[in-house]
Amino acid sequence: MTEKFARHLGIVLGALYGLGFRLLWEVEALQSLGSLVTLSFMFLVPFVIGFIRIYCQCRVTPSLSYTKMITLAWQPIFVFLVVSVVTLLEGSICVAMALPAFMLCASLGGLAAGLCVRLMHRKKRGALFSIVVLPVIVAPLELHFLTSSATYVIEDSIDINAPATAVWRQLATVSTIESNELPTTFASLIGVPKPIAADMSGQGVGAVRTSHWQKQVQFNEVITSWVENQQMTYRFDIDPERIPDNALDKHVKLGGKYFAPLDGGYFIEVLDSKRSRLTLRTRVEDNTHFGLYSRLWGEVIFHDFHTSLLQLMKTRAQADVAEQQS
Repeated sequence: MTEKFARHLGIVLGALYGLGFRLLWEVEALQSLGSLVTLSFMFLVPFVIGFIRIYCQCRVTPSLSYTKMITLAWQPIFVFLVVSVVTLLEGSICVAMALPAFMLCASLGGLAAGLCVRLMHRKKRGALFSIVVLPVIVAPLELHFLTSSATYVIEDSIDINAPATAVWRQLATVSTIESNELPTTFASLIGVPKPIAADMSGQGVGAVRTSHWQKQVQFNEVITSWVENQQMTYRFDIDPERIPDNALDKHVKLGGKYFAPLDGGYFIEVLDSKRSRLTLRTRVEDNTHFGLYSRLWGEVIFHDFHTSLLQLMKTRAQADVAEQQS
């Protein structure tokens, strides 16, 4: 086997391994054997992909450097993810969230493969087989014995050169947001829709605030507390079936099986007669098994969302004051 053939073989087999699990666990009849939103798929599958890639090349190039073991293991990962996006198996949001974990675990798999080839000699094939079947063994155990649900709060604030009354006027109904009013953020770059408007069905507790986002995303916020010029809180009322499939990847769909904002609110603090501090708070439920990794991504996305909305409220409230003074 030539080095070029071994390289290509490792890339193809690694990518096919990842696609195989992606398709296998999409079959409803096999859901008891594994799932895409598991530690097994997020961390073990890319580990095996990297292992396969480097194992194939180390068979003909056992002196492969550790640096190459780490970086060459990414090749089948990129192929796997590109094919998943092109064939619409996955969307840009899931791919962006998975990529750092996939690259890290593939590198670890590549290092493990290189060490196995160097240290185990004739037992290489047994090592490869045991690694390849690892997700198949672990995934069912994870589904049946590991339950993980976490709730956390994301909070951001902004100081505004406007009195509380001017800030309050921006909260309930949000007129159409022009494209230049919201900055380009990391969340929007990976495909998260931007808000475009919000309207109220009334005022006070029990009223419904309807948020409209890009890609025809729409959901309700039922008002749970209403203290004029001080605070407006709400609980989310989201029907995931009403959110278009192409708007958000199904594994991170709002109100879906794995990820749901529960409640939130705006809070106004008076700093002085001409300045206020506006805080936006959201409580989120995370039902994935990814722990800290999932929470980090949730915080990145919601901090982006919060910051954009708070800046919008600041700009509009200050413009409102300036208009009244002119």
